[in-house]
Amino acid sequence: MTERTPVPDEPADPLGDGGLARIRLTLAYDGTDFSGWARQPDRRTVCGEVETALSTVLRTPIELTVAGRTDAGVHAAAQVAHADVPRGALGERGPDGLVGRLSRLLPADVRLIAAEHAPPEFDARFSALRRHYLYRVTDARYGALPHRSRETAAVRGPLDLEAMNVAAQGLLGLHDFAAYCRRREGATTVRTLERFEFTRVDGEDGHVLAARVGADAFCWQMVRSLVGAALAVGQGRRTVDWPASLLARRTRAESVPVAPAKGLTLLRVDYPADADLAARNAVTRDRRGPVETETAGAESAGDAPDCCE
Repeated sequence: MTERTPVPDEPADPLGDGGLARIRLTLAYDGTDFSGWARQPDRRTVCGEVETALSTVLRTPIELTVAGRTDAGVHAAAQVAHADVPRGALGERGPDGLVGRLSRLLPADVRLIAAEHAPPEFDARFSALRRHYLYRVTDARYGALPHRSRETAAVRGPLDLEAMNVAAQGLLGLHDFAAYCRRREGATTVRTLERFEFTRVDGEDGHVLAARVGADAFCWQMVRSLVGAALAVGQGRRTVDWPASLLARRTRAESVPVAPAKGLTLLRVDYPADADLAARNAVTRDRRGPVETETAGAESAGDAPDCCE
């Protein structure tokens, strides 16, 4: 997938009469039958489906920039993307009219749920303040209930909820999460993990646990690796201090299991007020330096979210 940046002589300008308008799109999808978000040759991807539908409706090639490129099998309840489109292509109803028009073109497992004008400074990727994920897993002997099986992973239980939460709390804060990330050349693995907790889901069959995970950004397979480490603790295969002990590593820990993709859903992405977008973009584009292992010490101003789940 190619991410487009407006050129200086053709700015995104939602208030002007000509040129390009920047639009913000909110998308939901069931990732089961997709090869992830990013467009790939000869593979069915979320980006491919949405870009094709938008290009058909607007009668011009459209390229999307996304908040987080989800992996194959990962779902989204409110993924965010932006695109720069010719103002004349939007019609009298503007961006909101795209919701109904795309509902007739998109397949049932991906929906455009909102479309709106955005300021020229809005960037779905670099303007993001934090991303929130949900992971569902069951420890029932019979596995996931059929009607929730596409979004619920299954493990051998029972899981020790208290032990998992103790382990999760030890990972909060600013750290280098290299042990929990699939490395990409030139990509930082320093992140601020703001939330990581497990709860039992009320109703259903009493065996489903939900992990809620929030951070300023995530590197490749970080959420599923964090969950995988906590599950190993919950199953009694690792001690509660083992996940935190891995933060001293500067390379991927192969001992960390990666939880199945099917249990993961991107819930939402937080953004600042419009007046603060440009400042946030500048901060995010500055790459973070190393942190001190013991104190989670000094960092530079920000961090580009190089990849995601």
